[in-house]
Amino acid sequence: MKKITKIEPDRRITNKKIRVAAYCRVSTDQDKQMASLKVQKSHYVKYINEHEGWSFAGLYYDAGISGTSIDKRPELLRLLRDCELGRIDFIVTKSISRFARNTTDSLGMIRKLQALDIPIYFEKENINSAHIQSELLVSIMSQLAEDESRSISKNMNWGIRNRFQNGTYIISTPPYGYENHNGQLVVNPAEAEIVREIFQDILSGMGAYQIAKEMEKRRVPTKRGGKWSCSTVYEILENEIYIGDLRLQKNYMDDNFRRRKNHGELNQYYIQDDHEPIISREAFASATLIIDRKKMDDAQVDKSKYQNRYPFSGKIICAECGRTMIRRFHYTMVP
Repeated sequence: MKKITKIEPDRRITNKKIRVAAYCRVSTDQDKQMASLKVQKSHYVKYINEHEGWSFAGLYYDAGISGTSIDKRPELLRLLRDCELGRIDFIVTKSISRFARNTTDSLGMIRKLQALDIPIYFEKENINSAHIQSELLVSIMSQLAEDESRSISKNMNWGIRNRFQNGTYIISTPPYGYENHNGQLVVNPAEAEIVREIFQDILSGMGAYQIAKEMEKRRVPTKRGGKWSCSTVYEILENEIYIGDLRLQKNYMDDNFRRRKNHGELNQYYIQDDHEPIISREAFASATLIIDRKKMDDAQVDKSKYQNRYPFSGKIICAECGRTMIRRFHYTMVP
């Protein structure tokens, strides 16, 4: 009996043009990096249009975002979604390090694209995933990219800490109430008025929840366009920047590129009278005492013992925050 072998058609060898998309990324939003992104975008639009048999399927780019994780890279995620929807046949990018600096993410995305029969071409390394017989090469290149990222991160952190020590560090993203003018913190009058109001409210007896609720009711914009919450209010109340001082290295990046709060693992640097204050030192100190007392009360309260201790236990609800009201005592030391 004759044996018949069916050869499936290669969809890449057709008269239909291949839909090619490009992906670009820069890890910071500084002027030089943004210029680099502009060059990359221009390069790939021209690069794709010059190839006969290719059609431009779009340019996807993330600016000011690290390549160590795909979770916070919206354009890369959009690219992958469009691949799943069948809108793209081929992807080009500058290098493995531009695509991902994490070995696990890099291999995971390549496998996903291979399952969709969508090759990706890394221009710098001259690697086309359609021609890879083994993942070993990509794994090695991805690991090198990850190691390079760690090296760059260490060098950048070293430079930042040097600027901390000599007092030349510039806050690129000032907090609510301030703007950056030529490296100097300058008061934003409209936001500064809200900051003063928040301190006045906490000193008059309002809680952080009430303050946040009032700001939302009045539709006062936050710095990043989000919603006001207790944590947003506390970030303002506990920040010494509003009395004109700076505390540097409150947070740091660990070896796995995770941002952590500095609890003494690294040195901190305190600069007094660095810029124009918004709040007086006396008001800030008073607000700090109120916040510390509230934290102490919350830590000491055993809520279970209030459930059935008195006739009205668990029955009186605060109309503002919805919490069960409890009895507390505040003792004042008499000299």
